[in-house]
Amino acid sequence: MNQKPQRDMAGYGRERVQPNWPNKANIAINFVMNFEEGAEYGLLEGDNHAEAALSDIAPAPYEKGQRFLNMESLYEYGSRVGFWRILQQFEERNISFTVNAVGRALELNPGCAEAIAHAVSHGICDVQSHGWRWVNYAEVSENVERDHIQRSIEIIRQMTGERPIGWYTGRPSINTRRLVIEEGGFLYDSDAYNDDLPYWNTDFGPAHLVVPYGLDTNDSRMARNQGFDHADDFFVYMRDAFETLYSEGANGQAGMMSIGLHCRLIGRPARIAGLTKFLDYVMKRDRVWIAKRNDIAQHWADTHPYSE
Repeated sequence: MNQKPQRDMAGYGRERVQPNWPNKANIAINFVMNFEEGAEYGLLEGDNHAEAALSDIAPAPYEKGQRFLNMESLYEYGSRVGFWRILQQFEERNISFTVNAVGRALELNPGCAEAIAHAVSHGICDVQSHGWRWVNYAEVSENVERDHIQRSIEIIRQMTGERPIGWYTGRPSINTRRLVIEEGGFLYDSDAYNDDLPYWNTDFGPAHLVVPYGLDTNDSRMARNQGFDHADDFFVYMRDAFETLYSEGANGQAGMMSIGLHCRLIGRPARIAGLTKFLDYVMKRDRVWIAKRNDIAQHWADTHPYSE
């Protein structure tokens, strides 16, 4: 049995590290728009079955060897409509955010890729690689995963103008972090959910930064039967998470909050209000750092460099 990555049940313990966020912020917030549409499982992409996850048909049945047109259409909504609706909210408010970009999805939609590149060039957005395909890499060979990492890097560089320094597979294999480190050029990955702060990992030799993501503060719960039935469900949960972390920060225990967004989910008309309410809510508060993910990682590397 592969013993790495190893588990760490202790973390920072009772007194977590003071992150010293810029301007003495009590909390760092990172909004993450996942751009996956078109890169999911499907016969048109050479897979032997359709996608089954994270849509308004969930959990979805599928037949091997058949296209699932309803699923394809639901994903298409994300890139045709939802992407633009979400992007508008950030652009109108000039709020920083991160795009988790799947390489194949960018390749299939140059218009969205151009809009992301524009946001990157204007400094309100960065891009974290989300793999080449939106598939389960635990079911992919190591050689294929290595090739997909390289393809994802190159297409993001070509279509957004910047090479990614952050990685998030979402459905990783036991090899993912090691392969990302071996590839080089990555400051951090986000394939973890086990802390409210970044931390250093040495499972695979050199010190590697992990910036944990969030599945509870994530609109995917709208498709996982986990209580986000209405826009207000999303807003209330985000507000309560924010207030807890903000209060802890005011008492010297600052943390970070990652908010996961999917174009085909929160991008729907009835759901977008949950996001807009939360954006306007946090913008009214002081000592809040709304940051791109790369900036959080770089701040941590500069402020808390690895030491044995």
